Amino acid sequence: MESKSYIKNVKVTAKKLRFLLDDVRKMDPYKALEHLYYTPKKSAKILYQAIKSAIESAKTKLNENPKIKFKTLLAEEGRKLKRFRAGGRGAAKQILRRYSHIKVVLEVEEKKHGTKGTS
Repeated sequence: MESKSYIKNVKVTAKKLRFLLDDVRKMDPYKALEHLYYTPKKSAKILYQAIKSAIESAKTKLNENPKIKFKTLLAEEGRKLKRFRAGGRGAAKQILRRYSHIKVVLEVEEKKHGTKGTS
């Protein structure tokens, strides 16, 4: 069973989110929330909200507190606002205000049952 959370047009660049994703991807989702809560970055707060949303939707789908893990955790590039600023010699310099999309997919860890070999 899967639980998905897709948050679009977050006002943080995808590059800044990817710095945190490498650490968080290896963790349990509940430990990842704890880690992100104490990380002093704007992108950590946004990623915290995305993961928490996915966990809450997993709880409502399964009507219990399941043991879950990350299946997919991505930060994709979103839209870009293009702005211009005065540059040297009367030229216009372009400024890109980048947005991103966060995709979190959680799956339930299935218990591995040991099979006895009958001979």
